[in-house]
Amino acid sequence: MARVDALRVSAYTIPTDYPEADGTLAWNSTTMVLVELRAGDHHGLGYTYADVAVAYLIESHLRDLIIGHDPMAIPAAWLRMTRQVRNLGESGLSAMAIAAVDVALWDLKARTLGLPLATLLGPAHDAVPLYGSGGFTSYPIDRLQAQLAGWAEQGLGAVKMKIGTDPAADPARVHAAREAIGPDVALYVDANGAYTRKQALALAHHFKEVDDVTWFEEPVSSDDLAGLRLLRDHGPAGMDIAAGEYGYTPSYFRRLLEAGAVDVLQADATRCGGITGFLHAAALAQSHNLQLSAHTAPALHLHPCMAVPELRNLEYFHDHLRIENMLFEGVQQPVDGALQPDLSRPGMGLELRREEAERYRVYGDW
Repeated sequence: MARVDALRVSAYTIPTDYPEADGTLAWNSTTMVLVELRAGDHHGLGYTYADVAVAYLIESHLRDLIIGHDPMAIPAAWLRMTRQVRNLGESGLSAMAIAAVDVALWDLKARTLGLPLATLLGPAHDAVPLYGSGGFTSYPIDRLQAQLAGWAEQGLGAVKMKIGTDPAADPARVHAAREAIGPDVALYVDANGAYTRKQALALAHHFKEVDDVTWFEEPVSSDDLAGLRLLRDHGPAGMDIAAGEYGYTPSYFRRLLEAGAVDVLQADATRCGGITGFLHAAALAQSHNLQLSAHTAPALHLHPCMAVPELRNLEYFHDHLRIENMLFEGVQQPVDGALQPDLSRPGMGLELRREEAERYRVYGDW
């Protein structure tokens, strides 16, 4: 069987369609770092949402490990990459660099075998439930309501909005969101760690009582395990505490779970070392009798989510779904609030729209 004989890295920076912000950060563009592998007649692609510095890190530290590697031996490649970045630190940019390569390896392996990735991984579901996600704190009320109501009208059973920039104004914004989506769609909120423990606890009770918010994501910093546990223990019944999107290594997820800090564990394959790391997080969640929720990047997460037994949902994130539909052929669209993979296409079923992507390229010599 052919070994990996080429690795290409490119990066694309795409402006947002409107200024975006959450409780602790603001941005006006998003960068995708793309890895393309070839082994004989087969190819695979993977990507992460990160800084362009990740592209250079892949070129300088990971390329030589992957060229010549057996694409069937993905665990061995993952271990070699994690050891290679020891002195750089396994978290952050290093983990995102590994993620892009790991996803490309899984895509390549599935294409080499002529299988959809979901089939290679072993599906546990027929479809992956979605929740619409956006509702940025930079949005005026009319834009917030229109976006969330649009997802409700598409049949998504839950939507999520950002809060935390102005805690005093958040109750009114959350109420406006509830008015827009009606009583039958679940409403989630995400503070991105913006609140103090006491603020978060008071607002949790208000959001649940007034607008039936059932998911509170990162009410305090995801590094404040005691604070998350406080919210989980003393927040209102019927409201789940979620965190984990900033987990980069299995040890982080283990600490979060052992602290009893969450009702739902989140993981992001574009950050936590790719599909290999994502499946590690899923196994840890299952071992603690908790569900896993996939963070953003819906086109990338679709196939691995199919293989997660205790799956809660997949975040249908405005920023990334817009970019993925723009840059890739083969992106699946929601049906009845869920995504289903196209099992007639091998791998993840994605192909880069090169002419469209070229408009946004900031790294890579083609």
